[in-house]
Amino acid sequence: MINENPAAAEEPLKKVKIYCDGSSLGNGQQLSRAAGVALLGYKGIWRAVGEYIGQATNQQAEIVAAAIGLETLREPCDVDLYTDSRYVVETMNGRYRRKTNQKWWQRLDQAAARHRVNWQWTRGHVGHLLQETADATARRIAAAERVDEVTLRDAVDRIGTVTEYD
Repeated sequence: MINENPAAAEEPLKKVKIYCDGSSLGNGQQLSRAAGVALLGYKGIWRAVGEYIGQATNQQAEIVAAAIGLETLREPCDVDLYTDSRYVVETMNGRYRRKTNQKWWQRLDQAAARHRVNWQWTRGHVGHLLQETADATARRIAAAERVDEVTLRDAVDRIGTVTEYD
């Protein structure tokens, strides 16, 4: 399912790819540390954004990862968003009901509202360069309990100018 922004239908939109992942170290425990990361690609140029969110579950971190990717876009875009979270994809495609995590879903809804988003599931932990980079970067931010430019730059350096996913 694609979220349609009626205002955006009148003009051609930039086509952007987002690969995102969330991580919660100590998931479900009181002292969990969570982060979300999104890799944004446009015409072979990639950018990494991340957020340390503190105590949160893995599912909440997955939602945030998608939200920060969409929030980073400065104008309405046509977005193919890839995540290894079936929870995010199936919920945003209307197949799962939102029983919990309402404030997290609200943030994602607001981030997605101005874009045309194609929600795609991709298998995690199978060697896919972009998904593995998002995963490793989210775990690194969660472990450090902060986002720093070196971590984000390392992620971009790792993927280089990947064009096979454009």
